[in-house]
Amino acid sequence: MIGELVEPMTTPRASAPPAPVAPARTAGIFGVGAALPDAVVTNDDLAAVLDTSDEWIVKRTGIRERRRLPEGASLAALAAEACRAALADAHRDAEDVDRIVVATTTADRIVPGLGPEVAAALGLRCPAYDVNAACAGFLYALDEAAAAVESGRARCVLVCGADALSRITDHGDRSTAVLLADGAGAVVVAGGELDLGCRPFVLGSDPGRADLLGTDARGLLRMQGREVYRHAVDRMAEAAAEALRRANLGVEDVDALVAHQANARIVEATAVALGLPRERVALNVDRVANTSAASVPLALADAERDGLLRPGATVLLAAFGAGFVWGAGIVSWKERRDVCA
Repeated sequence: MIGELVEPMTTPRASAPPAPVAPARTAGIFGVGAALPDAVVTNDDLAAVLDTSDEWIVKRTGIRERRRLPEGASLAALAAEACRAALADAHRDAEDVDRIVVATTTADRIVPGLGPEVAAALGLRCPAYDVNAACAGFLYALDEAAAAVESGRARCVLVCGADALSRITDHGDRSTAVLLADGAGAVVVAGGELDLGCRPFVLGSDPGRADLLGTDARGLLRMQGREVYRHAVDRMAEAAAEALRRANLGVEDVDALVAHQANARIVEATAVALGLPRERVALNVDRVANTSAASVPLALADAERDGLLRPGATVLLAAFGAGFVWGAGIVSWKERRDVCA
């Protein structure tokens, strides 16, 4: 009955209001987590239903397999799994979190957003909301989280990128069906006396390009691949170069480039445009494909696991998405874990 008060079976724990934080504290990343659906879809699986082949897909995209959520499965649950892993990696409890920012374009429902659902799964009542900036969404959310920490408005923020692109994929269109996948990744952002931390990001948009990459009237993703490729490389390289300039750093100072994993050719071309050698470029698109807002945090988790990221590493992040939207920024990887407070 509308307006009737119903006592919930369980009441999430309310986070304590954040204590004042000195604005001089620098925001940094202290933990990372990743979560993928169990179901693996290989190129051969797609070749069985589409006019394509493993060789064709690998040559053009670098992708060999991708993950998909089962129909009706909860993306919020997958996002919460990634958040728990990030908290564990940062040696923090859920009660330490006073804000959750989730980057997504494929929330389980139009309202509420994915953020409140993730907060509920973690047993929290802290501010929680979504950011929609397509495949660049994680960078937008990370920049916002860092600003909240450095302004003193938050102490510990969960930043999650989670998408189920299979929900907006035309599975009969080989030009997009081979690219898109599902996943979630998260980082813990908090303040400390850091040397570099999270530098302010360079963000941009060009709303006049939605016809090149965006959803159609049915809500399915459409893409003009050649034009998107050119714009993606140019915008990410330009934003990355500007981010380096603002941080007073050169390409030689970058330990790793972690870019949105749209396809291997775009990431590699961006690295070439910046003058970065291949050994300093993170690539996991072969295993996870394009997971939109989840792409960068998933790549961060894999880059650390593979030994590319070590504490104190200077990381260049870059992403490009539908609309168009794009961004780049410099972060220091887990610079000083002991000051996350």
